[in-house]
Amino acid sequence: MSGDSDNPLLRGLPLLSDLPDLKGASVLVRVDFNVPLRPCTDAPSTVTDDFRIRAALPTLEYLLARGATVTACTHLGRPNGAPDPRYDLAPVREELARLAPQVELMENLRFYPGEEQNDPAFVDKLINGHDAYVNDAFGVSHRSHASVVGPPQRLPSAAGLLLQREIEALGALLGSPARPFVAVVGGAKVADKLGVLRSLLTRVDALVVGGGMAFTFLAAAGHDIGASMVDEDRIPECAELLRSDKPILLPTDIVALEAEASFGCDCTDGASQTVGSDIPDGWRGLDIGPATAAAYRQRIESAGTVLWNGPMGAFEDVRFSAGTAEVARAMAACSGYTVVGGGDSAAAVDALGLDDCISFISTGGGASLELLEYGDLPGLAALRGASNAPSSEDGGPQGPTDQ
Repeated sequence: MSGDSDNPLLRGLPLLSDLPDLKGASVLVRVDFNVPLRPCTDAPSTVTDDFRIRAALPTLEYLLARGATVTACTHLGRPNGAPDPRYDLAPVREELARLAPQVELMENLRFYPGEEQNDPAFVDKLINGHDAYVNDAFGVSHRSHASVVGPPQRLPSAAGLLLQREIEALGALLGSPARPFVAVVGGAKVADKLGVLRSLLTRVDALVVGGGMAFTFLAAAGHDIGASMVDEDRIPECAELLRSDKPILLPTDIVALEAEASFGCDCTDGASQTVGSDIPDGWRGLDIGPATAAAYRQRIESAGTVLWNGPMGAFEDVRFSAGTAEVARAMAACSGYTVVGGGDSAAAVDALGLDDCISFISTGGGASLELLEYGDLPGLAALRGASNAPSSEDGGPQGPTDQ
């Protein structure tokens, strides 16, 4: 299958079948092995969730089966352009050796400043000795980093099978999704998601809001939020979104913790209580309450298409995990087309054993949201510019080249 497709995101995109003969070829594969290593500690150990590694195996096996020598490259964490033992790839390399022993893995790309700077000299270093390049890292394809946008300018290139599946699945949300189309968006920072929320409101029939970002919306709606997380500078923009002609569901009850108490893994100090949409002074909201979870579940289960990105609360703390778990169960119970994007949301689904009940679980949270916001990603645009890319009447969608 080549890149001509009814899906505009695939139009003009080189796929694996568009690569030259791979027998004896050396192929560089950009993967996204930014996997969790022993949560709640700074010490690297074993990989605690190998979902992203397993997701890349079909592409790696495809290349190996055709006689290629395969070298993978990835980032891990945010080491800020210098070696950092917390982000050493040794445990990832050990897990990859167990799953795909013939594949070599380079050092953490973000140990080098040239990666995030998209330095041509670093691109030269990456592609040295390689005959072809494959991007199978959807999770970083919204970044104009050296390993994402550089190699297609120099080598025959292709989208890997995982990247192709991501585009096909998310492209369905950009086309004509089954109605009603509901987006469930959570997470901590509202500033990171205002752009995609505006874009989603032009596509969805209802927007469901949870997580830390919900408190800025509640403040914009005139509610007291106590000591909860809030982005004061974004309140006017949230108020503007609330005036949309599309329904935006906000929490009507909240599980709150005493403001001075700690929360997170293994934390048990402080009292918690369920309050209404107004939070008393001295209390901090950390999860949606049971009435809100039930209302969200009803909206999700009756949808024809659902996109979920971001937890409903501080779900790493068992005291504030119920809202996220209820949304995960609602996604599993929905008979429509369901897409989960983002590491935290995917982790919640996995922890509950509901993976097989979801239509598609994306490996990229930020990338999936930016794809829906802009209609294209720099990594995809770079692949369409490769020398072996199939011809296309319009060259694919016109999106930003740097975000």
